[in-house]
Amino acid sequence: MKIFKSALMIAAICGFMTSGSAMAANKIVMDGSTTVGPIAKSFASYFTKKTGIEVTVSESGSGNGAKSLINKTCDIANMSRPMKDNELAAAKTAGVNPVANIVALDGIAVIVHPSNQVKALTKEQVSGIYTGKYTNWNQVGGRNVPIVVIQRESNSGTQETFHEMVVGKENKITTQAETQASNGAVKSRVSSTPNAIAFVGHGFLDKSVKAISVDGVASTVKTIKAGTYPISRPLFMYTNGKPAGSVKQLIDLPKTKEGKAIINELGFVNKY
Repeated sequence: MKIFKSALMIAAICGFMTSGSAMAANKIVMDGSTTVGPIAKSFASYFTKKTGIEVTVSESGSGNGAKSLINKTCDIANMSRPMKDNELAAAKTAGVNPVANIVALDGIAVIVHPSNQVKALTKEQVSGIYTGKYTNWNQVGGRNVPIVVIQRESNSGTQETFHEMVVGKENKITTQAETQASNGAVKSRVSSTPNAIAFVGHGFLDKSVKAISVDGVASTVKTIKAGTYPISRPLFMYTNGKPAGSVKQLIDLPKTKEGKAIINELGFVNKY
């Protein structure tokens, strides 16, 4: 009898180890982008109420989301940028097959304090501010005050996308730039700092900050969906292989009436 019980215990442990760390406990684990975070949290709340399956959401940044998927410690990696070549290579080595699932569209809004008289900048001017070429607002049509430059941490997908699309891969961001850890922290800093400039996901815009147009185009649902806003991007939920079962149900929410409503309410843009 003891041998039989031991065999059952070993079988149960092996079954747990091979069936996936999260779903083995009837639970879905999500990790990654703070930009995708509001969508993920709202989806999680709705999905848990509908199915009874627990969904946890961590916001450690897109880079850490990719690491979690590669390390098989999450079922879904929320990312505000595509996976990099080195991440895909690491995943292959770990036996993970990352599949990109677009859940929404987003624009990276360039924001300033509501009292700032500047309403529009060119992409070249924004790049110049972030590389240190322009250090005073009077160089770009504003008051004679120093520019307080705010950026995100290096692990942020929003930071990497902004750097690539606006500043340019070949250029370095000024060492004078102040770093904030999340979209919320960035918005809070700008709302309390009259001379600041920063960037956040479109879904984080509210009256506490002012979004300025870039190259003559404002960040709106219409311009983001049309791709005319110059800093537009897709938002991803990566899975290990094509999503199946409960994970697929969750991933497919953006295609449903309820999922579209959630995305709209949060200020993001529906792809479907």
